[in-house]
Amino acid sequence: MSNLDASPEVTPCRTAEHGAVTELLRARTVPLGGVRGIQVDRVLPQRALPTVGAWCFLDQFGPARSDMRVLPHPHIGLQTVTWPIAGEIRHRDSIGSDVVVRPGQLNLMTGGRGVVHSEFSLGSEPMLHGLQLWVALPRESTGVAPAFEQHVSLPSYENGGLRATVLVGSLGEAVSPATVYTPIVGAELTVEPGAGAEVPLRPDFEYAVLLVQGEAVVADTPLAVGPLLYLGTGRTSLPVSSARGARAVLLGGEPFPDELVMWWNFVGRGHDEIAEARAGWEAGDTSRFGRVAGHGDARIPAPGLPGVRLTPRRRR
Repeated sequence: MSNLDASPEVTPCRTAEHGAVTELLRARTVPLGGVRGIQVDRVLPQRALPTVGAWCFLDQFGPARSDMRVLPHPHIGLQTVTWPIAGEIRHRDSIGSDVVVRPGQLNLMTGGRGVVHSEFSLGSEPMLHGLQLWVALPRESTGVAPAFEQHVSLPSYENGGLRATVLVGSLGEAVSPATVYTPIVGAELTVEPGAGAEVPLRPDFEYAVLLVQGEAVVADTPLAVGPLLYLGTGRTSLPVSSARGARAVLLGGEPFPDELVMWWNFVGRGHDEIAEARAGWEAGDTSRFGRVAGHGDARIPAPGLPGVRLTPRRRR
C-alpha cells in the first residue's frame, strides 16, 4: 500500500534507548487520497517512536466496506509486508507479479533500489481489514534487486490457548521462510477466551504490540483496539491474556542502527537520496522503477518536496 498523503511528513529515525517500558501510543486517522472510501489508522511512524527494530511503517485499514484502488506507485529502501485479515486484494508489480492477496497469507515485496506496484480490492465494495507494514532495509542491502514472495503456509508457536503465526523472523522454534535482511520478528497472536500464556522474547530486541480485535492484557497493561503498546528492550518473555479472546500483532527487532529519512514511499539515508528517487519517478525512469502491466500510463505522481533539506533527528 502507498503512503498517499499529498503533503507527507518527513520522518527522521534513529536507534532506540534500552530498557523495558510500557508506553501506549495512539494512532492517527489518515484519509488516503486516490483510494475511494479508504481511511487508515497510522500506527507507525510516530514522532516519539519512528521505528520498532527495522519496522518503520504500520497502517491498519478497516474493518470497513471499501473499494481499494491504488494505482502504480514506487518504493525504495524497504520491504512491504501485507497481512490481510478480511477481503482480497489484487497485487501487481513491475517484477511481473500478479497475485491475489488473501487472509492468512504473507505477501512480501522487496523494493531495494526501486519497484512499482498497484493494489485493487476484488468484488463490489468488499469488507476489507488488514495491516500494511514496511521494513527498512539496512544500508548494505538498499541496492538489492526487487523481489516478491507469497507464503501461503506459515509456521506457528503455540502455548496453551495462545497461537502465534510467524510472518517473518522467528518466535521460539517457529521460523518463517520469508526473506529478511535484518534481525526482526513479526507475528500474529490469537488468544482464546479465558486464556493466558507467555510469549518468548529476545532481550536484545525491542518490541511493540498492536491489538486488532477483542481485548487483552499485555505485560500487565490492559489493551484495547487502536493504540500501539511499546515494550522497549530487555524482556525474555511477554505475558498475554484475554477474558473474551483477542487478535494482535507482535513486532520486534534489534534496534535499527542506521539513520533514516522516510518521505512519501521512500526510505533513505538523506535528502539527496530521496530527491534523486523522486526525480527519477517523475521523469518516468523505467530503467530504475520498471512498469506495472495493465495500467497503461496511469500512476500516482510524487508530491513536491518540502522547501528545506530532509535531515534525520533523534527520537524523543
